[in-house]
Amino acid sequence: MTLPAIQVTQLEKAFGALQAVKGITFEVAPGEIFSLLGPNGAGKSTTISIISGLLAPTAGEVAIFGRSILREPNAAKAMLGVVPQDIALYPDLSARENLVFWGKMYGLRGAELKHRVDEILAVIGLTDRQKDRVSTFSGGMKRRVNIGAALMHRPSVVIMDEPTVGIDPQSRRHILDNVKDLNRQGMTVLYTTHYMEEAAELSHHIAIMDEGVIVACGTHDELIRLVGEQTRIDLRLNAEAEKVMAGMSAVKGVSKVTSLDGTVTVLVDDSNRVLPRLFEVAAQVSVRILSVDIQEPNLETVFLHLTGRALRD
Repeated sequence: MTLPAIQVTQLEKAFGALQAVKGITFEVAPGEIFSLLGPNGAGKSTTISIISGLLAPTAGEVAIFGRSILREPNAAKAMLGVVPQDIALYPDLSARENLVFWGKMYGLRGAELKHRVDEILAVIGLTDRQKDRVSTFSGGMKRRVNIGAALMHRPSVVIMDEPTVGIDPQSRRHILDNVKDLNRQGMTVLYTTHYMEEAAELSHHIAIMDEGVIVACGTHDELIRLVGEQTRIDLRLNAEAEKVMAGMSAVKGVSKVTSLDGTVTVLVDDSNRVLPRLFEVAAQVSVRILSVDIQEPNLETVFLHLTGRALRD
């Protein structure tokens, strides 16, 4: 029987009275991209820190290809490459010098080290900038070197914690393509993000996490089926959302109504039938609908359906 690349069982983590992770369980199969999707504060980074051995859990277990991160930490960690949310590089060193440093930390030497640095520079697309100091790089380029450092020892599993936060679109595209290329080469990837588009594009399986628990887990299509044929309607108003929310919630065919930043979001069974009624509700309280955006079900809709709020609340 093939062992899971990552097996998380009843994992908990408390910081005093704050329960950051609340008994979560999931498995990552060898050779897949598995995403933890959720808003900031959902517990994703805490979970990643426990899996990578940086934090001790309050309860539960993590195993990497059957090796316990608690009882066999050295064996488990040897199979992991970790790309943290924060940049873990020396700014006064060049890209090559940073990779050499991390390669030596992993035990690489001589010709093997030089060859591996050359390989990684090509993978992250920075061969032509290899001698430049990291302090001169853009945020996206620094993140690419960060990823390169995690790959130096040819890990079986790479963990990436929000690797595209705060970077330019070109660098983001490069990183997403890197993730897919690594996976095509057989590498297992555990990826955390609060961008549903990234999870949808990359993942074989997605676990939606919120407030320390996994509220749903499955393939993209399996998660979308949780909301059936429901459609999401975003309404921008000329007044406070509270004026219309109760009335819209009472409309037949509406399953959920939320608001964020002046936009009212409504989940409906049939947008053609329900939309005129939403306009009537708004008119009854002298509110004008300024714009309407109708979207087919996506991961944002799933999160809204499961939690009652938008993914980016």
